Formats: sequence, structure tokens, C-alpha cells
Amino acid sequence: MIIRDEENMDLAAIHAVNAAAFPTPAEAILVDALRELAHPLVSLVAVDGETVVGHIMFTPVSLSGHSDLSIMGLAPMAVAPGKQRRGVGSALVRAGLERCRQLLVGGVVVLGHPEYYPRFGFLPATRFSLVSEYEVPEEAFLALELRAGYFEGVSGTIRYHAAFSEL
Repeated sequence: MIIRDEENMDLAAIHAVNAAAFPTPAEAILVDALRELAHPLVSLVAVDGETVVGHIMFTPVSLSGHSDLSIMGLAPMAVAPGKQRRGVGSALVRAGLERCRQLLVGGVVVLGHPEYYPRFGFLPATRFSLVSEYEVPEEAFLALELRAGYFEGVSGTIRYHAAFSEL
């Protein structure tokens, strides 16, 4: 399996993986919209042989009162149902975080499973005085500093791209 940037030839497969991994096609539609509307973005695929088996996307988010900060939101991430629990998602997260570091992103947030994301260094966002614009359980909104101390002395509400409100 390799992790690489998405290419135009992958778009249908990415849509299919996202549609299969979630209960509704909403995330697949969101990925298509974000690809067109959000910049910069990190969009990676996991490829096994010739087949796309996973996808992850990072898009810019904003922190109220701190427009100078470079923060990305991890969402969505999808792995084909037959390939789940085999390290594909972990490989995608690690590669995506590394790409964000290369882009000089200071921090990443995720609305996700509180048991899964801490293995990559994510902590409850409240430890950094960050809250989500969405009403979600506190333990499900997580943040990671890619640069030590990046969230020090800031606080506020993280806002996602408008396309997320359609989800």
C-alpha cells in the first residue's frame, strides 16, 4: 500500500470509498465540494495495487479573533469497509499530518473518535481553550499542535468551511 496525493483519475474512486465508509453519501458529496471550494487542501489516497482503499482530507479552518493562524481541519477520512482495521487510516493520518507540517500549518483539529485520534497526539481541544462551532461532545473535538506552543495564549471558536454546514 502507498499513500500519495490524489489525482484526477482517483476522483470517482475517492467518492466511492467515502460513500461506502459512511451511512449516507453526505461525506462523499462534501469531499467533492471541498475539493472545489477550499484552498489550500491536503487530499491523500491510500492505494493497494491499483485500487484506492482510503482517503483523507485536510482543509483550512479559522479561529475566531485569530485570522493570522494557520490551522487545518481533518475531515473526512474514509477507508473502504473491507480494508478497515488494517492500518490504512493510521497511515493516512500520519501522512496527512506530515503534509500539513510541510505546508507550515501550526495546528490541526478533528471532530472524531476520542479513542482513535489521541494515538497521533491529539488532545481534547478544550485543553487549548478551543471550542467547535458545532454542538458536539467535548471529548470528540480534538486538537494537535504541529508547532509546539502554537495554541498558547489563544482561545476561541473553530469555524469550518461553509460546505460543512451542508452535511
